[in-house]
Amino acid sequence: MSRPKDRPGRGGLRGWGGVTGMAVACAVTAAVTLLPLAHHDGGSAGAGTSGGVVTADRTRAEACTEPEASLPASGADGPNIDRIKERGKLIAGVDQNSFRWGYRNPESGDLEGFDIDLVRAIADDLLGDPDAVIFRAIPTNQRIAALENDRVDVVVRTMTINCKRLEQVSFSTAYFQAGQQVLAPKESPITGYDSSLKGKRVCSAEGSTAYEALEEKSFGALYKDDFDGTERDPDRLTVPNQLDCLVRLQLGEVDAVVTDNALAAGQAAQDPAVELKGKAPFTTEYYGVAAKKGSDDLVARVNKVLVDYRAGGKDSAWMRSYEKWLATGLPGITAPPAPKYRTD
Repeated sequence: MSRPKDRPGRGGLRGWGGVTGMAVACAVTAAVTLLPLAHHDGGSAGAGTSGGVVTADRTRAEACTEPEASLPASGADGPNIDRIKERGKLIAGVDQNSFRWGYRNPESGDLEGFDIDLVRAIADDLLGDPDAVIFRAIPTNQRIAALENDRVDVVVRTMTINCKRLEQVSFSTAYFQAGQQVLAPKESPITGYDSSLKGKRVCSAEGSTAYEALEEKSFGALYKDDFDGTERDPDRLTVPNQLDCLVRLQLGEVDAVVTDNALAAGQAAQDPAVELKGKAPFTTEYYGVAAKKGSDDLVARVNKVLVDYRAGGKDSAWMRSYEKWLATGLPGITAPPAPKYRTD
């Protein structure tokens, strides 16, 4: 779909959020090991493989009715866990640009957030050290490829569990409930995921559930770039990284963003000139820890970590992390989502 030629181009930043976002994205640290995905150091990360797609997993994806149901929790080791232990480090694909989820603290340079806390809990269980982690910053549209190419052991990056993705990766039980919502300037006439989007330029991340939602129903919004998915793609309406949409919004290059409300709340906290539109998310989605397809021992072990992480009610590690990072922007959550397990 082509963009109208008379749309405005680059403009001034809206609010001061652009400065904050860029500072978060660009801060440099020596305190945390972070290796960019695009500059792999040669050879496999040893993230492990199960020797091909597991038949049970394929059947589950094809007859998918409850994608959040995962393998029963287990504390047992296995080939993928053994490789991590031999290496002495967990390699985790994360975000470093999502405020309060996975981001660089601009003052300390440390990688922090709700997802980062969970990664450290997994490393602590597997290796007895929450700092035994190599973080790899991965764009939204490379999360699955990072697992398929053995660049990472796990992806903990606000990744929604769904039937389509189960054909490519394995997921833990759900560790957070979110939903898609519209983010736009406060003064915008856009009222939510509705007909007010007609003719508006709407940004979403490539490979995201937000993009899939717009494909299914766009309300006449302009959401797809010319030459989308090719080398000529200008990456203006569909972008590699979700945070790129906020920058486009601040520059006046798009009119709205569709993304998870959990991420949008963090972006609204960065930039007081924008807000979530609509009374509630228009989808219900669950985040899971993703692993390479068929890495059953690792998935079951992560599920065991999540059992411990949820335990303790209001005093649980999950609730402490929620209160620290998310309660301000996403108030009212009293417990993590309950785990669902497969019975096949």
